[in-house]
Amino acid sequence: MRKKINKQLIGIAIAGILATLLLMSAVFYDLFKRQVQEDLAANVTILESTGIFQRESVDKIDIDLDDLRITWISSDGAVLYDNDADVGNMENHLDRPEVQAALAKGSGQAVRRSRTLNKSTFYYAVGLEDGSVLRAAREAKNILSVFESALPAIGIIILVMIVCCVVLARFLTRNLLKPLEEMALNIEGYTVKPAYRELEPFADTIRAQHEDILKGAKMRQDFTANVSHELKTPLTAISGYAELMENGIVQGEEVKRFSGEIRKNASRLLSLINDIIRLSQLDGMEEENGFETLDLEEIARVCVDNLRISAQKHGVSLMFQAEKTVIRGNRELVTELVTNLCDNAIRYNNWGGRVIVTVKGEAEKAVLEVKDNGIGIPKEHQDRIFERFYRVDKSRSKQTGGTGLGLAIVKHIVALHDAALELESEPGKGTKIRVIF
Repeated sequence: MRKKINKQLIGIAIAGILATLLLMSAVFYDLFKRQVQEDLAANVTILESTGIFQRESVDKIDIDLDDLRITWISSDGAVLYDNDADVGNMENHLDRPEVQAALAKGSGQAVRRSRTLNKSTFYYAVGLEDGSVLRAAREAKNILSVFESALPAIGIIILVMIVCCVVLARFLTRNLLKPLEEMALNIEGYTVKPAYRELEPFADTIRAQHEDILKGAKMRQDFTANVSHELKTPLTAISGYAELMENGIVQGEEVKRFSGEIRKNASRLLSLINDIIRLSQLDGMEEENGFETLDLEEIARVCVDNLRISAQKHGVSLMFQAEKTVIRGNRELVTELVTNLCDNAIRYNNWGGRVIVTVKGEAEKAVLEVKDNGIGIPKEHQDRIFERFYRVDKSRSKQTGGTGLGLAIVKHIVALHDAALELESEPGKGTKIRVIF
């Protein structure tokens, strides 16, 4: 970035120098042309005032001026006198623009290549009293020849200016990037304000992204630690029970109980692995992947029917209230969302409790509501229950076979559907979770 800015500044400076040189050259050349025309006009005026241009004394005219050509032309275009060329070999000059202008308006000027001398020449002509035209001419130099003598000095000046531009470009580049480098070094310091006001939104965005990255890294680190711990617990139990059985320490009914514990921990381990894989899949899923128009009432009804046996096993009554409500979403994910919410409400309930699942429309939005009268969630835990592996009552979670990832999966699915999640809960009175699509 530093090299690119430096090169661009140097390029702009050099382009500016060259453009200025060309424009100034054009201006000075125009002034040069005007000065030449004024000098020619003065010379013609002086020669006209001498009165030597008379028809009867044409043979006596003898003008010897360096770099100045004098031509006397009759009203019909015939050349009467020329101090630089043989009049006998010269063509008619009536078609010359400056001659025509002098005959018509009294004076005329032009810059062109002379057919006679084959040179670019300045011309100035005036009409005399007898109808003839007196013209003065001087060889015109092009713009390069005008500045030819000054080219070495101009070249040195340009070289010095380019060197100065290179030095200034490096200085400006360093000063321009210094605030950015300081901001990069103090990315976490909110007290350090950017030197440029325009950089403040950029700095805020970078800092917010930096915080998100650090937060994400910490979450991944915590998740890895939690996964290791959660996997270790059932594996340790399975290994312990299996070792006791292998060594013949347990006999009779104890074998059956130990086998049941091994099966239960293996089942919990499998559920844990499935939820971890599911979370990983949701992390890499793009929004609106596989979305279609869905009947939320139909999906919720199927989920409730599938969970009735689990509800009976936990001594919980499961009720369903719904109206036809259409949403746009991923069928598999929405099914998983409803199942996880209902399963949580059943697992963390009391014997004889109830779970009410409601699907309805509110203010042109679809609402899924899962309400229970179970154990509830203390206020201090409500902001964290959607975190991965977070449990309010760890002992109860393990007893019910929960992995601590169900609500984390729910939160992911809600975010992928750009929906809103609301929680109301009170210990001993129950919990109500609403998903607003």
